[in-house]
Amino acid sequence: MTNKLKYFVGNWKMFGDFGSIKIIYQIERFSAKFNRRNIKNKIIFCIPFTLIYFFIKKIKSKLISIGAQNCHHHSAHGPYTGSVNASMLKSVGAKYVILGHSENRLEGDTNLLIKNKITSALNKKLNIIFCIGETLKEKNKHKTLLVLKNQIKGSIERKHNLSKIIIAYEPVWSIGTGKIPKAIDLKKIFEFIKNEFKKIFKTKKFPVVLYGGSVNSSNIRFFSSISEIDGFLIGGDSRSSKKFIDIIKNYYK
Repeated sequence: MTNKLKYFVGNWKMFGDFGSIKIIYQIERFSAKFNRRNIKNKIIFCIPFTLIYFFIKKIKSKLISIGAQNCHHHSAHGPYTGSVNASMLKSVGAKYVILGHSENRLEGDTNLLIKNKITSALNKKLNIIFCIGETLKEKNKHKTLLVLKNQIKGSIERKHNLSKIIIAYEPVWSIGTGKIPKAIDLKKIFEFIKNEFKKIFKTKKFPVVLYGGSVNSSNIRFFSSISEIDGFLIGGDSRSSKKFIDIIKNYYK
């Protein structure tokens, strides 16, 4: 059920300027040395639209991939002020896009809208990091598994290229709060997501499933003990090269 390749994905949200490339350079240098230990991991940074083309042109190493944090569902040019679609992301070199993040759901993204975004992004050969997660209210009502199932069924179709979809489980109540789920709950949830995904879409392969929500260098050892977790979607601590590097180092201790 586990994937040997581990993912470390940074979500910068609304952060960064051209000078922030130095953060990536430092992580890039670390990765080049660290990977000599034959440790298999994948580092991805999802950054603001304004930085994607600049960063991709500056990063020479294949150890780090660049992605976006959202995209519009419409595949062609149109009257959508302030929006960027998958075609535009592809044209500047983005490889990944985060879709379904709880912050975007709070702004109105429904499962149907997310499905349309996923379809559009896959049509442009982008890799998807698809976020799912329950609110504190849903958790307290013991609806976590039902919510996750509905988010998956409502946003992904069997016709989609499932191999290009990474799932990120981010309990909404954990994001930015410092609170994290119990190990027994995480194991149960990750097993459910992987098995339910196979069942719904009648596929032989388990999906790659990441964890996101208050991940830092202090608690990463706790997460490393849960073999079902294939990697991490990291928020605030991805904006510091030291903190991000410490997360990776401590994971493999």
